[in-house]
Amino acid sequence: MKIFERFNLGHGFRKYFEIAPATNEALRNDVFRIRHEVYCEELKFEPERPDRLETDEYDPHSLHCLIRTSNAPNHLVGCTRLVLAKPDDPLAPLPFERTCANTLDRSIIDPLKLPRDRIAEVSRLAVRGTYRRRKGDDKAAVAISDDDFGTGDRPRFPYIPIGLYLGAVALAARSGIDTLFVLTEPRLASHFGKLGVDIRQIGGPVEHRGTRVPSMMDVPSIIKNMRFLVKPMWRVVQEEIESGFEDASGSKKLTGD
Repeated sequence: MKIFERFNLGHGFRKYFEIAPATNEALRNDVFRIRHEVYCEELKFEPERPDRLETDEYDPHSLHCLIRTSNAPNHLVGCTRLVLAKPDDPLAPLPFERTCANTLDRSIIDPLKLPRDRIAEVSRLAVRGTYRRRKGDDKAAVAISDDDFGTGDRPRFPYIPIGLYLGAVALAARSGIDTLFVLTEPRLASHFGKLGVDIRQIGGPVEHRGTRVPSMMDVPSIIKNMRFLVKPMWRVVQEEIESGFEDASGSKKLTGD
């Protein structure tokens, strides 16, 4: 694919950004601050809060990660989370199960019949306004368009949103998650197809901060079938996620707050 032939995605990502799991309270508060800035202050999806931290009932049983600039680790760019099944109540619905209760096609897949400790949902993706410059991005917390991939003559790559999704995949892989669910724009499947990711719609659209459809992805298949030239970026993201957990265990010093 010409889009990837001009540059090494792993090198390009590492040159500008770093990704880290939010393994302590300070890092999680960074995540919640990004979310408040984007979801509450900019997009008005949620009410503003005096502490400027956007949190909800799913955060205590979620894994979080954030992207920062590599030349200034304290400069925050974006974040996402992986919502796991509730430890003391595994059948408690994930966010999409509530939102899409009436539109899920359970003949395709029924999340309630899956091992709940092997499923998770990617949600609360947010990219700060400074990094959402395209027309129309002021109305979405994160977006990917055909323009982000450029042309054969002028290839580009959407490092930030893809980095966040790969970060979620890395969190899922190390947590033993087989199936990822996501509630997102209908056109996302075609963009993920460019990366070799098969994302399958599992229900009808719902109105949730715009038109959204529930979809699923298989974690082992994502990793196995990833485009050859995307793999260097995947390896960087996976390495940095793993390094962040090593830092948290005390084997290395954290690079930022």
